[in-house]
Amino acid sequence: MEKKFSGKIWKLPDDVDTDTIIAGRHGVILDKIEMGSHCLETLRPEFASQVQPGDIIVAGKNFGCGSSREMAAEAINVHGVYCIIAKSFARIFFRNAINNGMLLIENAEIPEHCEEGDILTVEVNQSVTVNGKSFSIPKVPDNLFEIIQDGGLIPNIIKRMEKVEAEGR
Repeated sequence: MEKKFSGKIWKLPDDVDTDTIIAGRHGVILDKIEMGSHCLETLRPEFASQVQPGDIIVAGKNFGCGSSREMAAEAINVHGVYCIIAKSFARIFFRNAINNGMLLIENAEIPEHCEEGDILTVEVNQSVTVNGKSFSIPKVPDNLFEIIQDGGLIPNIIKRMEKVEAEGR
């Protein structure tokens, strides 16, 4: 993930739960692409067919609430959406998304200053700019940012194991 990137906004409301992101009946689909084709289908039926890699979700409060299904983050991630900005996140979704290599940014102001289709620019650990307004964002802890940069927890663990093996430990 680059330190600075831009993307088109998909605007979502408050309290988007994991069952809305991917209904339980679709969460058992083993093929991630097929599972992702059902992403947000009850809220935004056009999402899976129109979202583009690099697009950014901007949502209200409590994004990812509900069950702890990891497939919710996977269903979004499979489309190349690597950044979600929300007023707040459900804690388990937050960690599941990090484990899938996604950057999550909490900011209560940003959703109030943008609309669907706007272009938003993220400068990691610094700011988000949209519609001529810049918003400070918190720093992502180094250990979590490393997981995000590596594309998720599993690729991060593999990378660290390979490093240990290469060093002969």
